[in-house]
Amino acid sequence: MSSEENTMPQVALTIENGIARILIDHPERHNAMTFGMWQQLAQHFETIAQAPEVRVVVLSGAGGRAFVSGADISEFEHLRDSAEQVQRYEDTAQLALNAIAACERPVIAAIEGICMGGGLGLAGAADLRYANRSARFRMPAARLGVGYSLHGVQRLVQLIGQANTADIFYTARIFDAPEALRLNFIHAFHEDGEFHAAIERVAATIAGNAPLPIRAAKLALRTLSAGHAIDAATAHAIEHAVQACFDSADYREGRSAFLEKRPPAFKGH
Repeated sequence: MSSEENTMPQVALTIENGIARILIDHPERHNAMTFGMWQQLAQHFETIAQAPEVRVVVLSGAGGRAFVSGADISEFEHLRDSAEQVQRYEDTAQLALNAIAACERPVIAAIEGICMGGGLGLAGAADLRYANRSARFRMPAARLGVGYSLHGVQRLVQLIGQANTADIFYTARIFDAPEALRLNFIHAFHEDGEFHAAIERVAATIAGNAPLPIRAAKLALRTLSAGHAIDAATAHAIEHAVQACFDSADYREGRSAFLEKRPPAFKGH
């Protein structure tokens, strides 16, 4: 039996040098998400929220062949058979996706290989999405008889537009990384042999930047992407986040580093 076949499905978290790495680890099923893995994913983002040293989060799949191939269909018979079970499963998965979207740090989806179904939803919840050239994307719900939630459809419409969302849902066709870039689902793709180094460069760059301006920008972006009228409380929260940047030691450090022509050393306060 291979090492992949011995792997228990899990979502693993490691934190080092300001980078939180979340690994979707279920390679024998192309990193299909089990119910327990959705729960673990949400828990890891709770941990990250309490870890001030984290500057950026990288989501990736184990094994090199898949990011996430969707939900683990082998569980459906006993976990998504009744209406109550379906609702519980959907609520649990949505909780994890909401945790990604609500994370104050930028979240990078490192898409290597297969990204289908729930994998599209998971990647779509991230702030930045990069793929390798061999990546393949698909929304196969119409081929499986699976309904997709309003939240999931809404997020795809925000990213790639209503017409493109209709296309990938109705046809359930496979598309490649260049088309994913054309659709604006991913920010860039890299040659397979250069992919990991490219992800490391982006993560290290973000980790080396001042956290407070990034946090303020993400709060504003998240508010604008919701498409709702901005109420006074939300506007005040954004203004407070912006003012915190100017009140911070990092603001003084950034100015000093610029004048002294040296790399800044930001502390996050």
